[in-house]
Amino acid sequence: MYFDLIVIGGGAAGFFAATTCAENSSKSVLILEKTSQLLQKVKISGGGRCNVTHDCFEPRDLSRCYPRGEKSLIGPFHRFGAADTVAWFADRGVALKTEADGRMFPETDRSQTIIDALLGAADAAGVEVRTSNAVTSIVTKESTFELGTDRGDHYRAANVLIATGGTRNAAGAHLPASLGHELLPATPSLFTFKIKDPRLVDLLGLSVTPANVSISQSKLSSRGPVLITHWGLSGPGILKISAWGARELAGRDYRFDISVNWLPDEDVAATITGKRSEEGKRQLASRSPFATIPKRLWLRLVAAAGIPDSTTWSQLSKKHATSLIHQLTASIFAVDGKATNKDEFVTCGGVARDEIDFKTMQSKLVPGLYFAGEVVDVDGITGGYNFQNAWTSGFHAGTDIAASQTRTDTHPG
Repeated sequence: MYFDLIVIGGGAAGFFAATTCAENSSKSVLILEKTSQLLQKVKISGGGRCNVTHDCFEPRDLSRCYPRGEKSLIGPFHRFGAADTVAWFADRGVALKTEADGRMFPETDRSQTIIDALLGAADAAGVEVRTSNAVTSIVTKESTFELGTDRGDHYRAANVLIATGGTRNAAGAHLPASLGHELLPATPSLFTFKIKDPRLVDLLGLSVTPANVSISQSKLSSRGPVLITHWGLSGPGILKISAWGARELAGRDYRFDISVNWLPDEDVAATITGKRSEEGKRQLASRSPFATIPKRLWLRLVAAAGIPDSTTWSQLSKKHATSLIHQLTASIFAVDGKATNKDEFVTCGGVARDEIDFKTMQSKLVPGLYFAGEVVDVDGITGGYNFQNAWTSGFHAGTDIAASQTRTDTHPG
């Protein structure tokens, strides 16, 4: 069976590329997905709401949110950025909304809305989709590609786009490598920190916004909400620093100390001084004097500073005040490993960027071979940026394939 384009991978990037090509040409397009379900990452992302993109419409600013790929993406974002994503979904009846932190979701708050839009657009454009069909081999023969699947099916194509997601899976890495591409090792990029510390016990779900996080003996730091989980610390402030430090932290075997400033925008010493003079008879344990610090966390930090429960503000010694300020602005936690949701797992690594033309997403080594999405060594911080990379790379690949001349004069049967 012959197609002008075969897309390997039924995820966000694959669907966007296939649909873009089919909508802008008469080329025959097939998506081959190894599992029985399509767009699984779209379905589970954002807690089932799908964080489609981010409210960042200046290409250079947008590109700065990618620890790997910043310079490569400036041009592509000029041609298809976040505003184009918003418009693309709006044209297909899906309105997006912007939340306070800049993340953009469908107004329905349902990832199924995005899935339906992608499936509907692909179907309307004539894209054929086959599931439970894993591509196991690709070879070039004359001016076409020959593909084999685990079901024993054989296909031929003028163009192939690989959009298999992160290359942590052997299958995802095998296909580009078999065609001569260098792959940078897959390394976890968005992960949370495993921490066992009495200050965090039984505070599951408690969040502080904003907080500053820095890693000891490193230049790595980030700012954002920090969430206490049953295994340690998470939230955007943690996920961002895990992305920027992906390879460095892997090299440290995910064992290091972090410092958390729970009150980066507060003059903590001045507040404590004011409380000692204004509320001298009130016990510190009665309530948190900081709006962003929940009482339960406040009590843990007071205890960690060695302050007895019954201490009043007027009884607070200089030594205890100094210790409390340290707990509030520079809490040290020992990280002992990482935690990830395997379904939402994001990696850095993949096909080397210098082997791809980012104007078209075509391989510089193999004519007619394209890449899109996480299979390339590009990854963003949390907040919708990885999906934006999927839409942008898929758009550029699909557009170039649609405009290209078919590399065979006749279609083999």
